[in-house]
Order: sequence, then structure tokens, then C-alpha cells
Amino acid sequence: MDPVSFSTLFFLWLAGLFAGFVDSIAGGGGIISLPALLATGMPPHLALGTNKLQGSFGSLTAAVNYSRKGLVSFRDVFMGIVFTALGALCGTVIVQVLSADFLRHVILILLVAVFVYTLCSPDLGRIDRRSLMRAPIFFGLAGMVLGFYDGFFGPGTGSFWTITLVLVLGLNLKKATANTKILNFTSNIVALIGFCIGGNVVFSAGLLMGCGQMLGAFLGSRLVIQRGTGFVRVFFLVVVAATIVKLAYNAYAG
Repeated sequence: MDPVSFSTLFFLWLAGLFAGFVDSIAGGGGIISLPALLATGMPPHLALGTNKLQGSFGSLTAAVNYSRKGLVSFRDVFMGIVFTALGALCGTVIVQVLSADFLRHVILILLVAVFVYTLCSPDLGRIDRRSLMRAPIFFGLAGMVLGFYDGFFGPGTGSFWTITLVLVLGLNLKKATANTKILNFTSNIVALIGFCIGGNVVFSAGLLMGCGQMLGAFLGSRLVIQRGTGFVRVFFLVVVAATIVKLAYNAYAG
């Protein structure tokens, strides 16, 4: 890339800050950070790789903050980390082989379903419920599917992790959000390694946005810890709705 102006650098830092804040609460930070990178004139393949770099900073910061508050049990989520890494590796490897067009339409439909279900279930995620599936089996299946999706495509991954952890494992929204950040970081870092090997990362832009991501993720995760599940539910609905609008625009008007 050509040398960038101070205003562009500040724009990228600010985009990282806002994306980290949003992503640490309800997922979906990619709908802010990726368009910001593309807006600077960065080619799509470089934007995707750079987005994984800056996103890793935010997901790690939020994961550490949630873990320090006792909202994550690494023993319980270990299987999820392993299978999410495997899924993300597969998705990153074959992203250049399969068309993403079909996935875009499927994910759009699924996100609409998630939004409607959450909107119509006001008590969803307020308290812990009985798990519908043994955790190792759930993490094996969900880790492969959502890890693959994050490595291959990405938008909405955090939202899908959160809602499946609530519906299947019975976690409340605060715990589900905390666990989501652990799993998001796993798929981010694995995909980032793949993009680095392919030479598709602009480190200067990614590191700068990563600094903004860390601050945004720290502030957002602290807000979740303080405010609880009701706040997360409202923010979750807003972010899912925004993701739906963005994907629909890309699919039908882009």
C-alpha cells in the first residue's frame, strides 16, 4: 500500500476501537472493521487478512477480561477450542476453492431466524438452563462448523456462537458472550496464521487497528460484566439486525 495520511490512520484506529467495543458485547465487529479497511482502498484479500489480525487483539482482550472475572471455565471450553481451531484451519485453506455466494444467502436467512427468535423470547439467556447436549459433543460439532465458517467467511460468527451456547448448553447471555470471545479468538488466530502464510496481511494497518480494538474490547467487556444479561440482549439484537442489513445490502445491492 502507498503511505497513508494521519487522518486515514486515525480513521482506522477509531474503526478498530468501535469494532472492538461492539464485538466484545455481542459479536459482529467485522461489519465495522472490514468495510473500514476496504474504504482505504485496500484489496479484498488483504483486507480480509488484516481484519483477522486486528480482530485477534480485540477478541483476546475481551477473553482475558471475562476470564479474570470468572465467567469462563477453560476446562469446560477446551474441546471447543480444539475443534474450532480445526474448523477454522479447514475454512481458511479452502476459502479460495469454494464460492462464498451460497453461504452469504444461507447465513442471511439464519441470522434473520436468530433475530426473530431472540426478539420473541424476552427471557432467553437471563438465567442458566439445563443443557440439551453434552458439552464435548456440542463443542465438537459447533466448533467444526462455526470455526470453519469464521475461517471461510466470518460475519455473524460471534452471534451464532452466543445463541447456540444459550440454546444448547443453557448458558445465560453473560456467560455465553464470555465463552464466545474465547472461541472467536481461537478461530481468528488460526485464520490469521493462514493469511500470514499467504502474504495477505498489512501489518501496519492491522496493528494500529488492533490498538483500538484492545481499548474497545476492554471497555465493552467491562460494560457487560457490570450491566448483565438485559443489556447484552438489547445490544445483541441491534448488532444482529445491523449484520443482516449489511449482508443483505452486499448480496442484493452490491
